[in-house]
Amino acid sequence: MISRLPGLSLPERVWNTVRRWAIAWWRILYLGAVVFVLVLSPSSYGRGTRRALARHLYLDTAPVLLGFTVLAALISLVLTRIVVVTALSYGLSRYALEMVIRVLVLELIPLTAALFVAMRCTIPNGTQITRLREGGRFEALRRQGSDPVRIELLPRVIAGVFACITLAALSCVVALVLAYLGVYGFNVAGLPSYTRMFGQVFTPSVTMVFVLKTVFFSLAIALIPMAAGLHDSGDRTQPDSELGGLARMFAVLLMIEVMSLMGNYY
Repeated sequence: MISRLPGLSLPERVWNTVRRWAIAWWRILYLGAVVFVLVLSPSSYGRGTRRALARHLYLDTAPVLLGFTVLAALISLVLTRIVVVTALSYGLSRYALEMVIRVLVLELIPLTAALFVAMRCTIPNGTQITRLREGGRFEALRRQGSDPVRIELLPRVIAGVFACITLAALSCVVALVLAYLGVYGFNVAGLPSYTRMFGQVFTPSVTMVFVLKTVFFSLAIALIPMAAGLHDSGDRTQPDSELGGLARMFAVLLMIEVMSLMGNYY
């Protein structure tokens, strides 16, 4: 990034790069605050907005729900089998199921759901926002006295958050059921020990970290592509570009995951 600023001294290049990235992050925070206010505002749910919101909720969730659930079930079966067989070979079978739940439910599924929704829904929605803005849709709405952020961007953000949380919650339930079946089979003999172990894993602090991580994942993958699409200048060397938005989104997801690991295990 710094090397792409010719004709300037090194301190000026560093300053320009830092300033541009600071502006990009500020735009994300500002958009998050605007969306938060609009979500709480009753005027944001007029007839046209409700119709657009319902359409985006369906399009961003229903088509991917079955596919991701099947993918999560397959991953759950494979990972459960690998962990159980490995634990049996080392005489650690009593820890196998707990390890599956900690790795799969607490860590892997929420991150996978966020990435899946980002690639399938929110990143294409960010590209749509760019096309609508460049095609004059936003200016047309402003001339009509409407807020383009409320009409076009807010439904996409809410739909992205809803899709991420829904996929993560449903897949976690499926993973918990399949983990039990993979260890105990189709009987209820292991249900008391399974529920006791489940309670030992999902303590109040771990549950709070899990919920917060899932919510922050959903907010990151919903807001950052929208901010990139709203301010995309078309220059791929600028931090407001779509590629810059992707880099920031992955950085935020990584930071959230690291913080959740620290909250659970340190």
